[in-house]
Amino acid sequence: MKEFTYTIKDEIGIHARPAGNLVKLIKGFSSAVTIEKEGKAPINATALMKLMSLGVKCGDTVKFSIDGEDEEAAAKAIEEFMTANL
Repeated sequence: MKEFTYTIKDEIGIHARPAGNLVKLIKGFSSAVTIEKEGKAPINATALMKLMSLGVKCGDTVKFSIDGEDEEAAAKAIEEFMTANL
């Protein structure tokens, strides 16, 4: 299992467009991916509405957990996406 945290830098936080693109990216991997915001239970990162319901704002830190055959590649791709978009 791979895990990493990321602090949101986008002034709007995780909003519809990047959330949709993130879900699409994650669905391209076979690994199970969860995202967790401090104080809330981890959710399946491919569930767009649940992802949006986390209410992640600028300055919030989220934790990704990736588990599966392609976890290394998935973790790298997700981290690169977050850095470039959020």
